[in-house]
Amino acid sequence: MPHRVERTDPDGVDFGWVMQVTFVATIVAGAPLVALLSTTTTLPTWGARAAFAIRVGALVWFVTALLAYAYARRTADE
Repeated sequence: MPHRVERTDPDGVDFGWVMQVTFVATIVAGAPLVALLSTTTTLPTWGARAAFAIRVGALVWFVTALLAYAYARRTADE
């Protein structure tokens, strides 16, 4: 029976960490941001609300992923 691997020692950027941080930070920052921005926009139907949340959420996810990757890359070089 092989031993379980519980720790990793990645060379360079730990992409697992980047994905986890992106997921959590997008939910934590994205949900309030979508709610706040939705108060300034007329969203008459559920379809319009869903499309708005997807558009804003995608932008938040992309920016968060870039920032998490940049942070991980900067700290991996040290």
